[in-house]
Amino acid sequence: MTLRDVSEASGVSEMTVSRVLRNKGDVSAATRAKVQEAAKLLGYVPNRIAGSLASSHVNLVAVIIPSLKNMVFPEVLSGISDELDESVLQPVVGVTGYRPEKEEQVLFEMLSWRPAGLIIAGLEHSDASRAMLAQAAIPVVEIMDVDGAPIDSCVGISHRRAGHEMAEAILRAGYRRIGFLGTQMPLDHRARKRFEGFTRTLAKAGIEIEGQEFYAGGSALVKGREMTQAILDRHPDLDFLYYSNDMIGAGGLLYLLENSVDVPGKIGLAGFNGVELLDGLPRKLATMDACRREIGMEAARMIKARIAGQGEPGKIMTMTPRLELGQTLIRS
Repeated sequence: MTLRDVSEASGVSEMTVSRVLRNKGDVSAATRAKVQEAAKLLGYVPNRIAGSLASSHVNLVAVIIPSLKNMVFPEVLSGISDELDESVLQPVVGVTGYRPEKEEQVLFEMLSWRPAGLIIAGLEHSDASRAMLAQAAIPVVEIMDVDGAPIDSCVGISHRRAGHEMAEAILRAGYRRIGFLGTQMPLDHRARKRFEGFTRTLAKAGIEIEGQEFYAGGSALVKGREMTQAILDRHPDLDFLYYSNDMIGAGGLLYLLENSVDVPGKIGLAGFNGVELLDGLPRKLATMDACRREIGMEAARMIKARIAGQGEPGKIMTMTPRLELGQTLIRS
């Protein structure tokens, strides 16, 4: 299918068809509608690769995230998509599985298409990935984290601050024998930073983590159950469990309630992310909303502004997560 096919079907010149489909030039509303209808009926898709030879990029925004299984990132993608919806830009997604070598591969393939901008999760990258990002010559926005030095711009929360604030809330509630349960800890830098902020705040109060349970797989309710049973088998006197995310926290809550453990009287719980899907649990889990959708929307705004020549490189935007005490942290 070519411009000539659309031209013949709509009864206008190929030049006019090109202007309409590129949204360039002065074309009447009636002619524009006629061309668009003809292109739609014919199933015409423009060759963006050819167009990119002249413009140096295509109207795609590369979005690179570590996982689609984690419920956090679909909300980020939703924010990005909604913000780009009224523009010519389209997001295209790559998934790394939290693996630096996979991130290098995805980044190489994405940049080879010369996207107009790039949004990537996290501030930690391999040397090869950092080199590609630095030499990309397009707007780059790193998201979800501000605890570090961005290559270009970034928007997110301070995870060390989030861990600090959760530790303070737990201490205020009177809990002292605390355990931590985390997934993807070797590779999830943001979870690691929360753990650092959490333990440092406890240490200042003279308290050390008494039990830890780590798992390198993805987040799941069943894993939360297993981890909770394992840590309490080793440390039955713990009076609080802090989970690196809400999914394993929810699994832990269900395990404790099924075993008739008084939550939060005997043992308190808290997670992270503020996942709305878990609002139907028997108890509302204490958590912290990480501003996921807002981060996605702001990252897309930064990309749009830079492409339009209105934004500045090096912008850092720190958002404030909201602590939700729920029904598993404050003792009645």
